[in-house]
Amino acid sequence: MTQALPVIVVLGSTSDDRPAHLTPLDGRVELRYTDAAGLGDALDGARGLLLWDYFSEAIKSVWDRSDSLEWIHVAAAGVDKLMFDDLRRSDVVVTNAHGVFDLPIAEFVLASVLARAKLVHESHDLQLARTWHRRETLPVAGATALVVGTGGIGRAIARLLRAVGMNVAGAGRTPAADDPDFGRVVDSSRLVDHVGEFDYVVNATPLTPETTGLFEAKVFAAMGPGSYFINIGRGASVVEADLADAVQRQEISGAALDVFEQEPLPVDSPLWTLPGVVVSAHMAGDVLGWKDSLARQFVDIAEHWLEGTPMPNVVDKQRGYVPGRSL
Repeated sequence: MTQALPVIVVLGSTSDDRPAHLTPLDGRVELRYTDAAGLGDALDGARGLLLWDYFSEAIKSVWDRSDSLEWIHVAAAGVDKLMFDDLRRSDVVVTNAHGVFDLPIAEFVLASVLARAKLVHESHDLQLARTWHRRETLPVAGATALVVGTGGIGRAIARLLRAVGMNVAGAGRTPAADDPDFGRVVDSSRLVDHVGEFDYVVNATPLTPETTGLFEAKVFAAMGPGSYFINIGRGASVVEADLADAVQRQEISGAALDVFEQEPLPVDSPLWTLPGVVVSAHMAGDVLGWKDSLARQFVDIAEHWLEGTPMPNVVDKQRGYVPGRSL
């Protein structure tokens, strides 16, 4: 009797939202494609779940129909949208897309630093107004940056900023004096004591109970009027009303924001029009081919799962990120 293939459900934004490059799994697994509406039925007998629609929270509502589930893979670095108590208490393994977005996001942060230092956005506004206004720009080499979050993305950011001559430190769970990427790592729970030393403060943390609301009024007030904030981490790590107040009061010079408490950013948010604030649509990691990279990574992890060998990128469900990578 032929043994049935293990079933992996692929949850897309629609039933036709299907990743490419999964052909190496042909004949080894049965892939069931579904959208959120059909997830409950699709989970019947399924052992794996690929959250291709990585912001979906649909699994929580059909958790009672996932008795066979062993493994969930999230096609994103953040897993905060997925986590709920029953999943945390279960034996279901969760993996994520660690590594895929590290360099693209680091490039985005570098671009944000360069645009701010070289007045790129202001020059564009002057161009639209047909105004010739010669100005002095800021040096990048020798500028200082604090990268809050010492995981893979934070480390890629640190390496790229150091490559252009910036002086970089990290902020994480465990302070250190000789980190290979950051040099110095300060305690992320004491940001108020450290942010005033830096020209740029970059949020690269995952969203956890410890990082929710981490950047609030006291932190922005401590940064200094010439400093600049960059957020490519999670929107809920920032109290946006406090950030807007800090910009309006000129406690900081501005911000580059790619993630927000509510997405899309509401049209009535003051962040759209505040001077010195640059808004982008949660796209820091979305370089050409990023979905192909996600699909190929999933195939690699699925092969480990099929062969019973240790899977990479296993998330600590209590902490909300891959162990060994500090906040």
